[in-house]
Amino acid sequence: MTHPPSTVDVTLPPPPARGPIRAVVFDLDGVVVDSSAVMREAFSIAYAEVVGDGPAPFEEYNRHMGRYFPDIMRLMGLPLEMEEPFVRESYRMAHLVPLFPGVRETLEELHGRGVRMAIATGKSGPRARSLLDTLGVLGLFDQVIGSDEVARPKPAPDIVLAALGHLDVPPEQAMMVGDAVIDLLSGRDAGVTTVATTWHGGDVAALLAAGPDVVAHAPTDLLAYCPAALVP
Repeated sequence: MTHPPSTVDVTLPPPPARGPIRAVVFDLDGVVVDSSAVMREAFSIAYAEVVGDGPAPFEEYNRHMGRYFPDIMRLMGLPLEMEEPFVRESYRMAHLVPLFPGVRETLEELHGRGVRMAIATGKSGPRARSLLDTLGVLGLFDQVIGSDEVARPKPAPDIVLAALGHLDVPPEQAMMVGDAVIDLLSGRDAGVTTVATTWHGGDVAALLAAGPDVVAHAPTDLLAYCPAALVP
């Protein structure tokens, strides 16, 4: 499922006056993959199994997107037992999750330029790596880190800093690309350039209000900030 482009009129700003961008850290859901339909179905099944009858509050869940699933359950006051059927159904339907248009081409171009790339996601690491492998793009990333693999998940900076440590790139030469305010907060506290995306069809106004360094309307916009000749 694809979403219509945002109608918010924003322009692509110049990058902050930092070093050349040598690494890009991506959030996964809503940035690299369009997983909303599958997550809605998995959440509804998990809610029915654990909680019972009635509509599953997916819109509220969606407002917390980007956080680790157990943390969302605690914030919503829902049983942590929902995680097992949610993860089970997410794996079962993983083949239905597409990359956003333009993502594969952008990742391949960045990889070809020698830009180091990582995923920093609210998903568990194993589930994120499995999904990227299914989509055939896992090998383009130098590191994939899930929220279960850091001490403090987003909005703390730990996951971005962990990614940069693996990439061996300083924060002033890196970007954090996300579709949620917590992505921007995590990136800002890690000292990287923060990039808000608009191609997911989410709450773009809230993202802009958070003051990102860069706004990207399409995956290919990221290429403007990464040098074309990083490989010696």
